[in-house]
Amino acid sequence: MTDSVKPRARAADKRRRLTTEAARVLHEQGVERTTLADIARAADVPVGNVYYYFKTKDDLVLAALSEHSAHLAEFTGRLDRLPDPRDRLKALIEAWVDQREVAARYGCPTGTLAVELDKRADGTLDEEAGTVIRRLLEWTGDQFRALDLPDPDDLAVTLISAYQGMSLLANALRDPDLMTREGTRLLGWLNSLQAPDQTA
Repeated sequence: MTDSVKPRARAADKRRRLTTEAARVLHEQGVERTTLADIARAADVPVGNVYYYFKTKDDLVLAALSEHSAHLAEFTGRLDRLPDPRDRLKALIEAWVDQREVAARYGCPTGTLAVELDKRADGTLDEEAGTVIRRLLEWTGDQFRALDLPDPDDLAVTLISAYQGMSLLANALRDPDLMTREGTRLLGWLNSLQAPDQTA
């Protein structure tokens, strides 16, 4: 390995650690309460180095949103390996329930960030958060479409709204079991959905 490759690899590793930790810390503390020093400390990077990679906190928020988007793409990519779209949707619900302790403590990572960013006057970062949620809605709609269900995009909104709602309530009430109960209800709802030609 040449000497120039090592610094580039170290720089890429630092940037990756900062991005990963930005997503986690912003989720746990919120945008307004989080400082660049908080993220630097979590990433084990000197705070002065943060400015080399990210000039402002908003740049780090954008990087965190990119991290959420990449995680969503990787996760739905894994789900897409399941042959049955209904099984993909079930696995999505089960993954939400598996994260119930985190949701009860901090809420949905993307949803809480979107709500917080929407309250800011500049109105740019909230659109980025909305993009991540839109991608999940599109993927979910595609699964309902593959099941030949009527109004697949509306069903996607129903499912994602239910997730956001149970996440919010679990967080507000600090009740992870709420996610379990609602997840079970959503699985039952999903199993009850039948394409028109299968209802006869």
